[in-house]
Amino acid sequence: MENKVQNKKLIAIGEALIDFIPESAGSAIKDVNAFLPAVGGAPANVCGAFTRLGGKSEMITQLGMDGFGDKILDAFKEAGIGSSYVKRTDTANTSLAFVALKEDGNREFSFYRNPGADMLFRAEDVQKEWFEEAYALHFCSVSLGDFPMKEAHCIAIQYALENDAIISFDPNLRPALWKDSAEMIATVKEFIPLADIVKISDEELEAITGETSIEAALENLFTDRVKLVIYTEGSAGARAFTKKASAVVECRKVKAVDTTGAGDGFIGAFLWCLHRDGVTTETIEELSEDKLEEYLKFANAFCGISVQKKGAIPSYPTLEELDIICR
Repeated sequence: MENKVQNKKLIAIGEALIDFIPESAGSAIKDVNAFLPAVGGAPANVCGAFTRLGGKSEMITQLGMDGFGDKILDAFKEAGIGSSYVKRTDTANTSLAFVALKEDGNREFSFYRNPGADMLFRAEDVQKEWFEEAYALHFCSVSLGDFPMKEAHCIAIQYALENDAIISFDPNLRPALWKDSAEMIATVKEFIPLADIVKISDEELEAITGETSIEAALENLFTDRVKLVIYTEGSAGARAFTKKASAVVECRKVKAVDTTGAGDGFIGAFLWCLHRDGVTTETIEELSEDKLEEYLKFANAFCGISVQKKGAIPSYPTLEELDIICR
């Protein structure tokens, strides 16, 4: 397959924030004595994974004129994530998320984002020319509430489609950020048909589709543009489905220290595989079972390494590190 997209970049839109990670696992947020700040936000994490593997990325977001915003920009620079599309504002602070880690590495969240600077990013701030060299646009549901950033997503998707970029959507449900869970699910269902790729986890499947098995849910997920459904099951592995092929892989068993950003790392690594092989919106549906399995194994291995460290972007391995560890 001739690769015509090698110099194109991943663009993600949505929240960039500071995750406050507890120094030790096993306690509820109310019982944590000390937190360590780490740059996060699901779309930013996806950019971090993609860039860590050698791709180019740009993040569309807004930060406050505060030290936390400065910290995020410093982290973007260190990680190689483009920040040319990042705005600053003095009307709201940079969003914060406090995370408690259970013994199994899973999380409890408490958000300080009412509103956060990212929520106030406006549709008119999105520039059409940003998407001329876009390989893919990735987004999640955290920034799709009833505030200006939702309309910014709509414009970004429109511009991405006009430039034949792949649209990637990970619902990444965070009920604590919505006044009404029914509104959250309705919004997710509104945006699924706009995507070429939908990533959904076992924890989200029933809430979004009403089904408890991925096979039964596929009819609800393959709507309009959707060409590829990626289903993650944590330590049990992952599956991928097109209308013509499917694949399933198991995870290598590791001791999870922190699962923050693991799903983001997974989709970032998967998108990097597509980019590496020159897969386009026209050829996603032609991916073979062998290719889907190859990409799932790669993304699983990427996640398996990241969950053994704290935080998201700093935990992501480079291509060289991944190769050494997975030999």
